[in-house]
Amino acid sequence: MTPNAATLYDFTMTDINQKPVSLRKFEGKTVLVVNVASKCGLTPQYEGLEKLYRDYKDQGLVVLGFPANNFNGQEPGTDAEILEFCTGKYDVTFPMFSKISVKGDDMHPLYKWLVGQTGNREIEWNFAKFVIGPKGDVIHRLSSRDNPSSDAFRAKIEELLKR
Repeated sequence: MTPNAATLYDFTMTDINQKPVSLRKFEGKTVLVVNVASKCGLTPQYEGLEKLYRDYKDQGLVVLGFPANNFNGQEPGTDAEILEFCTGKYDVTFPMFSKISVKGDDMHPLYKWLVGQTGNREIEWNFAKFVIGPKGDVIHRLSSRDNPSSDAFRAKIEELLKR
């Protein structure tokens, strides 16, 4: 991780199984970065995110889930508990990462970079979404309210996959 990151690919993150993952492995893909939580009214979005991943991964889409406990303590579990919840309840197969902070003084450098790339608007809630283009730059930002199961969301992803 570098504070002067130019692209998503400049970051190495810890996955939910505590293994380092260079995000360079997703180079050339369209990446949807989402801060997730297990005890939120928006938690059912996991279902839509997983369906998007399964439906579009062969066309180059990758979904990356980053658990965060920044909003009303809605992600209190350990990484192991989060993984068990996601795979058990939502059959999540997209890459999940170790819990991080997405706002405040302890904001992770990845999220500092994402927010900096999108006009410094802070993360408003769980399930905020950033679309990263194949070159590693942020090409679109979607809010927590943008439901990945909706036709409009899927149409937007299809449009962005064509870039």
